[in-house]
Amino acid sequence: MERINILLAFLFMVYSGMGQDQQPENTSETIVTSSYTSFGEKFDAKDALGTQEISEQYLKMTVTDTTRSKFNAIVTDVCKSKGCWMKLQLENGQETMVRFKDYGFFVPKDITGKEVVVNGFAFVEEMSVEDQKHYAKDGDRSEAEIAKITAPKKTYSFEAVGVLLKE
Repeated sequence: MERINILLAFLFMVYSGMGQDQQPENTSETIVTSSYTSFGEKFDAKDALGTQEISEQYLKMTVTDTTRSKFNAIVTDVCKSKGCWMKLQLENGQETMVRFKDYGFFVPKDITGKEVVVNGFAFVEEMSVEDQKHYAKDGDRSEAEIAKITAPKKTYSFEAVGVLLKE
């Protein structure tokens, strides 16, 4: 009789778990779709702004302004240490520094020149000399280039909650 009870309990557990969708617990896992590899939170590339539109948004912003945005651009630089930041090309030779929300995900270190779509928050900040030197070192800049950094500068920044890397 005990064996039957154990068997019934086992069958009940199996049956109760059938038909339930398994959802990933971590929303920041890497997902591969047909044309993009996703990092961080999932999102759709549809309606992403181009570099012209996001550049115009940045021009209208002042230090401490923040706006929710989604845009596509070409990667110009990536952290060579961990892939914990990247720079994206904007219009007129400008760039935006992209960091990842709460360091919840990283991107591959070899994606310079590739197209990405980022989703998150665009903002303007004044970057300290110390931070500029830190990012220059992470980007494998020479000591001579790092030594030339002597003043804070206004920068276009972006906190990404998700990134799509075009395949």
